[in-house]
Amino acid sequence: MKSLYSKFLLVTILTMIASSLIAFLLTNTYYHQVTKPKNDAKNVTIAKSIVKPISESTSFKLKQYLQTMGNVGYQIYLVDEDYKESFFGGKYRLKNLSHKQVDQVLNGEVYHGMRNLPQETFVTGFFANELSNTVGVPFHYQGKAYALFLRPDIKLLFSEVHTIMGGWFLFMVIISLIAMLFFAKLLIKPITELTFATGRIADERFDTPLSIERRDEIGQLAASFNTMMQRLEENNQMRREFISNVSHDFQSPLLNIQGYAGLLENKSLSPEDQQKYVEIIQSETHRLSNLTRQLLLLTSLDQTSQRAKRENYLLDQQLKRVIQKYRWLLDERQINLSMALEPVSYRGDESLLENVWENLLTNAIKYNQPSGEIEISLASSEKGTTIMIKDTGIGMDTQTIKKAFDRFYRGNESRGKDGTGLGLSIVEKIVHLHSGQIEIESKLAKGTAFTIFLPHL
Repeated sequence: MKSLYSKFLLVTILTMIASSLIAFLLTNTYYHQVTKPKNDAKNVTIAKSIVKPISESTSFKLKQYLQTMGNVGYQIYLVDEDYKESFFGGKYRLKNLSHKQVDQVLNGEVYHGMRNLPQETFVTGFFANELSNTVGVPFHYQGKAYALFLRPDIKLLFSEVHTIMGGWFLFMVIISLIAMLFFAKLLIKPITELTFATGRIADERFDTPLSIERRDEIGQLAASFNTMMQRLEENNQMRREFISNVSHDFQSPLLNIQGYAGLLENKSLSPEDQQKYVEIIQSETHRLSNLTRQLLLLTSLDQTSQRAKRENYLLDQQLKRVIQKYRWLLDERQINLSMALEPVSYRGDESLLENVWENLLTNAIKYNQPSGEIEISLASSEKGTTIMIKDTGIGMDTQTIKKAFDRFYRGNESRGKDGTGLGLSIVEKIVHLHSGQIEIESKLAKGTAFTIFLPHL
């Protein structure tokens, strides 16, 4: 598998090659369309300025003069009306000028070889060292017709300045490439650290925080990764505690059932003891059944795909049915219940919300004082529906209120009562599924009030 660094290096090199080719093609096109005609006209002007003093003078050292021009930086081809040839300056690589083109210049026409040179993709006319890639002008000297063909000597044009500029460009490319590779290494280093840390998380090792301090997107990713790792560590700890608590809560009733079932095998037991042991076994069985039911409900609520099945129903009627279901328990505990329920139609999951009211009402009954009181109110506003269930029970301290919704948590005040420590966790989960909020107000020996707000959706 190719590393990200090698891929970045390959892409960088390919990009530089592709950009160079594209730039060359664009430059070549610009030369043929724009620069070449201008270059041809410029060299025609230069050629005319060279032959002008020759035509105006009767005594002129022609070859010496043209040799001087060749040494300055031009390749000159001279031919007279008798087709006698002379070359001055640099040599031509290819002598491909036809007699017809020479005759045209001898007859007074100007030859535009640079402008009319056939277009070539990878070798522009500027570098084609050919006789056909010249400009030609006519002139007369000592009564004879001459044709002068000229082009700049490319070798002389590339002076020290051009060498320096070429070296500057070469070093710029090399330094740019090295800088990009160095930057790529710095860019990929934190990604490598992220990959290593991800592998440790896969092995359930959450003790590898990333020490990446950057203010760019990678820094934000590292910060989010550290937050995720911290939450995973917390979830892992909660999972272990959950397994430990579940094991303990299952083991205790099972041991009680096993123990009392063994005692029932004793045939010398009195009927009273037998009945007592049977009731204990039934109580522990009920406890196990209730624990299993709540665990299954909580597990289903934890699934990310769980969504509240919303439908319109009468919330006040639901509360009345729940109260009626536990009327016998209220009478048995001699608890007075008062309610102020407005007629409210709410859109939510009727089955899940019934679990909320049952858990809160049974808690209010279970942890109430003898001959205590329970108040239930239901009110609706433009923003949503508010339900409050208040009792005069044993209450909770500040520490218990903070952990009331933790799974399997039971405060010191509630340890003598039957329960699983899952009821309020279920309540909170269902309320949040309805985008609602739940608050607790409680004082020890004074009572507790649960206030639930369900927004209209």
